[in-house]
Amino acid sequence: MAEVRNILFIMADQLRWDYLSCYGHPHLQTPNIDRLAERGVRFDRAYVQSPICGPSRMSFYTGRYVQSHGSTWNGVPLQVGEMTLGDYLRPLGRRTALAGKTHMAADREGMARLGVDPNSIIGVLTSECGFEPFERDDGLHPDSNYAPPPAYNDYLREKGYDGVNPWNWWANGVEGEDGEPHLGWFLKYSDRPARVAEEDSETPYMTRRAMRFMEEAGDEPWCLHLSYIKPHWPYIVPAPYHDMYGKDQIVPPVRSQAELEDPHPVYAAFTHHRFSQAFSKDEVRETVIPAYMGLIKQIDDQLGLLFDFMDQRGLMDHTMIVFTSDHGDYLGDHWLGEKELFHDPSVKIPLIISDPRADADATRGSACEELVESIDLVPTFVEAVGGKVQPHRMEGLSLQPLLHGKPVAAWRKAAISEYDYSWRQARRELGVTVEDARMIMAVTERWKYILVEGFRPMLFDLETDPNELDDRGADPGLASVRAELHETIFAWARRHHQRTTVSGERIEAAFGREVDRGILIGYWDEADLDATNESADGAGPINQN
Repeated sequence: MAEVRNILFIMADQLRWDYLSCYGHPHLQTPNIDRLAERGVRFDRAYVQSPICGPSRMSFYTGRYVQSHGSTWNGVPLQVGEMTLGDYLRPLGRRTALAGKTHMAADREGMARLGVDPNSIIGVLTSECGFEPFERDDGLHPDSNYAPPPAYNDYLREKGYDGVNPWNWWANGVEGEDGEPHLGWFLKYSDRPARVAEEDSETPYMTRRAMRFMEEAGDEPWCLHLSYIKPHWPYIVPAPYHDMYGKDQIVPPVRSQAELEDPHPVYAAFTHHRFSQAFSKDEVRETVIPAYMGLIKQIDDQLGLLFDFMDQRGLMDHTMIVFTSDHGDYLGDHWLGEKELFHDPSVKIPLIISDPRADADATRGSACEELVESIDLVPTFVEAVGGKVQPHRMEGLSLQPLLHGKPVAAWRKAAISEYDYSWRQARRELGVTVEDARMIMAVTERWKYILVEGFRPMLFDLETDPNELDDRGADPGLASVRAELHETIFAWARRHHQRTTVSGERIEAAFGREVDRGILIGYWDEADLDATNESADGAGPINQN
């Protein structure tokens, strides 16, 4: 019987759930990702814990909600002491490494307070979200404060792409009509090919780095987080992918004029952002979306090469493979750009898991409709390699029963996501304080409810309005529905989420041991103590060890 020796945890950045052929895209064919879905389970209702890179990823890596780990936005450090995937898997004999992006910001202040040397082994692991940084590349801004400049820049220089920042001017730059360089940050250039050759672009480069890691690991069991930084902006892709798709292959935007009539104030403020105004224009969508599709096609092609590489080395037979994204991309749906609010194009993600064990044979090629959260991956991985799920630390649910077709007595009834919009212009437009710029989503089988501090809630009936075009948050006829969903969020917020140092099992084991330790609280005399012990008959809490 196959076992899970290795875990390949693949993440694409800003990839919409519905831009894969196995999820129903009519024009973008992704046969290699589809092949993975045929080998495993496709989860159709998977949600991230925050619809923006940093906090979403910190939830993926810790198995904890944003409220619990505290990294609420990009660049907000994950505090020292927060356990991550590597902390769970290394004691189980798995080398846990990174090739690509994490968006992790190290808690330098906390490390200094505790005397942790950033260059020590523990310092590096703490700074890198628990991963061994085989190669970290957050893309975005090579001079950012998230990580040192990526080695990818050095690779580009070695290939002859000159300049201080070849990532910016070559991998994500284009040429004008007269050969002059332009930055690909400008959306108008998205239909032009990157200045680098396809094999030197970011996605093939990181795929090769993943292959190199597997070669170097040899027989050592591992968990590799292969984290592509595309199809995240800049929306620049090399030839031949830059013009594989055209205007006639763009899916029409999901939006209606009615959404802009008497809108929710926070939603309205987000439609005023520059990126939303841009993606509300047909010209922008027609220029950008073909490139976005090309970036996804390139990822799929590279995964085909990677899977073939693994097949040739017998790795597929013992490797659990996960494919997902950290959030979506509005691309003009609902008159919005970027991500961050809670419509499905933003908060819902693709999630495909291929489990090599024979126990998973019954579910291969199936789709699962249960509500799944990104925090479910940590307990799933731990259980897959023989570890024990730790509910006092891991707030997600192991997906193993769903992967193996086992009955689940009580699965979650709601998925939760959070967003801190204090960093956005919308907050200032609305006159909201930093402390109050917060939203929480609860999505159930039928409803999506968004609690917005200081404003009325938003509410969508996913049964009658699957495209989320009609906000029913002010409908007096649905007051009872809103009250029930409000209580759902309140109950979630009331749960234990910071008692991470002591498990429930340990509390149960310690219960009633006061007498054994000679601590006699509330007894009148010796006879009272003897009577209590006799009534317990050796099985009550007083005599438990």
